[in-house]
Amino acid sequence: MSPVLQVEQLSKRLEDEIPVTLVDNISLEIAAGEFVCIMGPSGSGKSSLLYLLGLLDIPSAGRIWLDGEDTSHFGEDQLAKRRLEKLGFVFQFHFLLAEFTVVDNVALPMQRLGRHPQPAIRQRALSLLEQLGVADHAHKYPHQISGGQRQRVAIARALINDPLVILADEPTGNLDTASGERVQQILADLTHEMGKTVVAVTHDPAFAHRADRQIMLVDGRIQSG
Repeated sequence: MSPVLQVEQLSKRLEDEIPVTLVDNISLEIAAGEFVCIMGPSGSGKSSLLYLLGLLDIPSAGRIWLDGEDTSHFGEDQLAKRRLEKLGFVFQFHFLLAEFTVVDNVALPMQRLGRHPQPAIRQRALSLLEQLGVADHAHKYPHQISGGQRQRVAIARALINDPLVILADEPTGNLDTASGERVQQILADLTHEMGKTVVAVTHDPAFAHRADRQIMLVDGRIQSG
């Protein structure tokens, strides 16, 4: 079986007055249904690598395959379509839209994909909120719920289009211990119970211990994993 994500000699450089290499010649394969944590010191390139894997940034060199498809020749419209179809994102700060209710926030990516009628989209959103234990907050606004609840809503939003891969950047970094542990468990369950591929950046060794594999980055290069 082909890996769901594969990168070959991937690099990202910022060509400023003093050039900076964020990701340095990385080759990597991530299997379908694998839970991978990316770790490393601050400034090691963890988030930069995650943004490249998520097609949110363009590499300076190298190639990225998503679900067997070489994305190196894609234009912005094609990249945006693949992100909607095949990738879900969870960030340290939930980025829920303040003017939308919880259920409307979750529904947005499915609406943008434009493949289902509104009643089906709403039902899917409510079902995910139920699975994640926040259905009773569906009609509230983000400021009316706790940080941990907002992050579970963000996970529901990431799942709405049934993506192949969930990419999470420090998803527990802004939460209290109890909320963080619950989010960690949810992400682990996405892999071990639902078969999703999860790639998460974290500083937390306890979170990384839940993963099938830990990748250690130092100065933009893989040191282990």
